[in-house]
Amino acid sequence: MKHTIDFHPKLFSALKNYDRRKFTADLMAGIIVGIVALPLAIAFGIASGVSPEKGLITAIIGGFIVSFLGGNNVQIGGPTGAFIVIVAGIISQYGIEGLAIATVMAGVILVLLGLFKLGVVIKFIPYPIIVGFTAGIALTIFSTQIKDLFGLRIDSALPEDFLGKWAVYFQNFDTTNLWALGIGLVSILIILLTPKVSRKVPGSLAAIILVTVASYFLKRYGGIDTIETIGDRYSINPTIPAPSGFSFNLETIRGLLPPAFTIAMLGAIESLLSATVADGVTGDRHNSNTELIAQGAANIVVPFFGGIPVTGAIARTMTNINNGGRTPVAGIVHAVVLLLILLFLSPLTRHIPMACLAGVLVIVSYNMSEWRTIRGMMKNPKADLAVLFTTLLLTVIFDLTIAIAAGLLMAVVMFMRRIMESTNISVIHDQIDMTADAESNHRDDKVQVAKGIEVYEIDGPFFFGIASKFDDIMHTMGEKAQVRIIRMRKVPFIDSTGLHNLTNLIEASRKEGIEVILSGVNPSVRETLLKAGLDRIVGKENICANIHLAVERAEWLVNAQTK
Repeated sequence: MKHTIDFHPKLFSALKNYDRRKFTADLMAGIIVGIVALPLAIAFGIASGVSPEKGLITAIIGGFIVSFLGGNNVQIGGPTGAFIVIVAGIISQYGIEGLAIATVMAGVILVLLGLFKLGVVIKFIPYPIIVGFTAGIALTIFSTQIKDLFGLRIDSALPEDFLGKWAVYFQNFDTTNLWALGIGLVSILIILLTPKVSRKVPGSLAAIILVTVASYFLKRYGGIDTIETIGDRYSINPTIPAPSGFSFNLETIRGLLPPAFTIAMLGAIESLLSATVADGVTGDRHNSNTELIAQGAANIVVPFFGGIPVTGAIARTMTNINNGGRTPVAGIVHAVVLLLILLFLSPLTRHIPMACLAGVLVIVSYNMSEWRTIRGMMKNPKADLAVLFTTLLLTVIFDLTIAIAAGLLMAVVMFMRRIMESTNISVIHDQIDMTADAESNHRDDKVQVAKGIEVYEIDGPFFFGIASKFDDIMHTMGEKAQVRIIRMRKVPFIDSTGLHNLTNLIEASRKEGIEVILSGVNPSVRETLLKAGLDRIVGKENICANIHLAVERAEWLVNAQTK
């Protein structure tokens, strides 16, 4: 079968019937989203351990590529809070160049996922895992902002681990800068109250403008020089830098493969989740494979300009939709707006207090925390809660790579356990009640089971966990039968381990002088059995289409053995 690449950017189809009305709506939405993205891009850049303009560059270049090549009409790409912890960890261990290499590798993985049409697979990641690592990331982001929110004077570098950070915080809370704390709390208050006054003005932007102006006058005319701003910590370059390369070596690539895979998986999950949410609001339908290719392309290009990982941003995407954006043009306008701000207004960002950005990120972490969702899930099965809280704790205490791997492993084990519990094996000795049975031709039909014949009915998938059930049942049987009928009409599939165990069962029965007959095997399972050569072991004549034929065959074998 010929493999075709599923790459169909929405921009090109959207432009076919484009008109002035659509452009006006996209223009206004793009401008508003660009303004909303400004404080977030700066805050995410700084929190990730890079300079403020790197966050803007990520939103500009990454946002443009995602909109230009993406598979969703309204997706807005850029840096997001979910990557802060990963990016900061990579930078501390491998430096900026290591981050660039890991991001490019993640981009390649994303492109490959799209090319091999694996976009749908990402949607099958269990919901408790997504909620768990999202809440864990939120808690970790909150913990990284305590120093700036309280203005703590900590001379040494903060520990990377969650518990270590809080140990240092508690040792240094006596150095709290009340001006910084006041600015942070006022920023949080403004963000919370702004929607009550006007939903058109982003709360984070209102907080940054008002608090920055107040801070400027306090420093310049009030003699308050203890308010740390972006300019005190970073030098801002108001240009798009020329692309620069970096050296790849096998050792670095090997070391960066786990975090690169984590970036790719998190980027894929967040982007496709954002696209799915957008579809629910707009009534559109995104192309997941095209979206992954676009996200991958953005993550391959952005690192050459010093940027950080790119993904679809749910909050900015919803802002785009709510303000009338309906085609990728709005996302491109958002990138242009941010570019103009970087080129002409970025020197003003040096006056933004660090405590104000901390307040912005505290609200971001609160919105990411999923506490309402977790509260609603408390009545869910205990297995789901175990996966959720394990993923959350591992994200906070260790890192996202370990958390996702452990969460997926737990989810798979829980799923297998549920499948095993849902598969039943019953034993029939005297007669089979065929009432409402698909294999029955007559109402209230009953099939008599002669002495020396046992009927085992499997209801559910036949895989590795079911063999032990067979063994347990057979060891509890009294007098051994001469013929065993295994009724498989309700077996939807059989795996290789199930085949192996079934083969062993047939061979072991033969050694004991017991014949085995398979009854009611559905076409797909039958094909699997024939490919495995099981017909040669059990005998083609012992694979029967229905229970009537199976019982007739069993009776013939019993009679033949008694003669």
